[in-house]
Amino acid sequence: MAPPKKTTTGRVTPKGTQPGHVGSMAKEAHHHESAVAASTRYTPPNKKELYESPRWVPILMGVLLGLGVVSILTRYIVPAFENTNTPVVVGLGFLLGGLYTATKWR
Repeated sequence: MAPPKKTTTGRVTPKGTQPGHVGSMAKEAHHHESAVAASTRYTPPNKKELYESPRWVPILMGVLLGLGVVSILTRYIVPAFENTNTPVVVGLGFLLGGLYTATKWR
């Protein structure tokens, strides 16, 4: 048979402390944090190119999505493609390319 589990009161602060009261352990922790000097190195701001995509990214995305839709529609409109699914496969490839490009647009 396993020994009985030890029960605790659930208290995590020392007995007799008041809310908002700073104990000796907390005073020591604050003392060490203030002793660290601020860095004097200059960090330049990030360039605008890091936050914005080039102009061609949304254009490429729109072209790829449009080609995908047009390619899939040709399967059902053009009588020459009635017996083949090649336009659908190509169209899905264009659509996936457009979706991948959309994930790179910032």
